[in-house]
Amino acid sequence: MAIDRPGRPENLPAADVLWARWALVAVLEATAGAEARGVHRGGTWIDDRGLHLDDRGSTWWTFERLGEGRYLLYGEDESSAVKWHKPAVDMLAQAPEWLPYERLRSLLEGGELGCVYWYENGAWARAPYPAGLDDDGLDCGMSRFAVREELLRDLIASERGLPRGRADGLLAAAEARGLTAAEIQEVLDAAAAAAEHVPADREAMLRSLELAALAAPDSIALQGRAGQPA
Repeated sequence: MAIDRPGRPENLPAADVLWARWALVAVLEATAGAEARGVHRGGTWIDDRGLHLDDRGSTWWTFERLGEGRYLLYGEDESSAVKWHKPAVDMLAQAPEWLPYERLRSLLEGGELGCVYWYENGAWARAPYPAGLDDDGLDCGMSRFAVREELLRDLIASERGLPRGRADGLLAAAEARGLTAAEIQEVLDAAAAAAEHVPADREAMLRSLELAALAAPDSIALQGRAGQPA
């Protein structure tokens, strides 16, 4: 499924699917060193607020869960023409009352926001765009997670060097909320055996897996915190 330019709500997969895919990457990329405070963070990660992507250059995005069945996706890619459009586009027009308006308006006032999408009652929505708007950045920012084949390609080419079968299996498990610490251990073992790949950080990956809630809590506690894979 390709993403239009500008993006349309129907271009995005269901919010829980998008969350699972993005969170899988956050788990696989997790390292303790990246959690240091006072440093502008790059890459893909998860924290108490939600999922994040920042390439320290042209694109940054945040994805938050804001209650049962409610999600918020916002950010910016340099390809977005929304904030430069004249007359100005109200990115929060027709938005629901449960959005964190103070935070979003602060980003808008600072010229840091390219688009805002929200999810409720099983559907994505955004503000209306004027005719002729070229792009809102959703394609360049989110196709890596929204388009499954793109994500598989990235997982295979990632610093973990995942074979296609393993990448497909991990992705399917994440989407089904069945990812386990044992599967993460397999990734760690494979990374350790391949000297050309970046070493994996077991504890950081397990913390991210817990935050992402892609597995039952007991599977993490039994297989992860005990220090031994299943």
